[in-house]
Formats: sequence, C-alpha cells, structure tokens
Amino acid sequence: MYDGIVQDLIDEFGRLPGIGPKSAQRIAFHILQTQNFDVSRLAELLVEVREKVRFCEVCGNITEQERCAICRDPRRDQRLICVVEEPKDVVAIERTRQFRGVYHVLGGAISPIDGIGPDDLSIPALMRRLGAGTGEDAVQEVIIATDPNLEGEATAAYLSRLLTSIEVPVSRLASGLPVGGDLEFADEVTLGRAFEGRRKVE
Repeated sequence: MYDGIVQDLIDEFGRLPGIGPKSAQRIAFHILQTQNFDVSRLAELLVEVREKVRFCEVCGNITEQERCAICRDPRRDQRLICVVEEPKDVVAIERTRQFRGVYHVLGGAISPIDGIGPDDLSIPALMRRLGAGTGEDAVQEVIIATDPNLEGEATAAYLSRLLTSIEVPVSRLASGLPVGGDLEFADEVTLGRAFEGRRKVE
C-alpha cells in the first residue's frame, strides 16, 4: 500500500477490466517514472472520448456521429446482419475482410448469474430493424456471432428461437472459434474460416 494519491491512482487503474493489482501498480509507476509521458494528452483524450463518442443509432457500434461508418457505407449489404456482443467484436470481424453486410451490437450477452436478461440487451432494436425492410430490402440472413462461451451460446440459442419463429433465416458462426474464447482474441484466419463455414440454424 502506498500513501495518498499514488494509491488512489493505482486503485483507479485496478478498476479497469483485465487490470489486476500488479498491473495497475506497473502502469501507475510507468507514468510517474517516464519523464516524457504526456499526462495532459491522456487526460484530454479521456475527456474527449466521454464527450464525443456515442453508440450508433442504427447498430449500436461506437461512433462520433449519429451513424457509424459501416452503417453509412452504401457499399455494405443492408440485407445481411451480423449480430455481435460488443463493438470490439465488430473490429475483430472487419479484420477478416470476409463480411460485407452490416452489424447489430447487442451490448452484452444473456447471463442470469449477472442478472442480464434479453430485455437488458438491444434485442428489441434488432427486431425493429428486421421489421423495417420489405421486398428487396428485407433482411435475407442474420448471422449470430456471439462469443463461443456459456453466455454467448445462451444468447445465440435465444436469438435463434426468436428469429426462426418469425421466419428470418438465421446462421451461426461455424467451427474454428475456440470454446470459452472471445472473438476479440481470434486471429483473422480463424474468424475468416468460421464465416465461410457458417451453417443455418434449424
């Protein structure tokens, strides 16, 4: 334990996801000991991110405008929607360059242990998107790309039942993704193969 603001700084870093006490201490001391570390710029960026970054009104991805770059891109196929848990998953899939549709970010996954149910996710917004298109503009396929873990599988199962009940074609990413892993950490080849081998949900 350190005195005063040094400990306060370590405690704040320790509140970030994936940062344990030792990592928080290393980061804090790096800032303290590195003379050319631009603390002011870091503080400015944190304030700017809070003020400027929002969630896309269509898909829920992060953006500085009302709609994200993907939703604004006329070259993207609006009839093909890939459903992911978090904005970081959009970045992971975009790196594969295999997908030319659009996305829908749920904002998490169903997790009864954590008190997160379907109503806590952006599933109603997804249903509105699916109901908006008619004729040639109707959605032709929804690809469920939730993480291959317990929460992701529960979310995928829920969405599959919901979407097949309204006769929307649904597929799930195929093998290649490790069970218990996160899309964020999958490499481009693995994710690319998973997209190529996706299968219809019966």
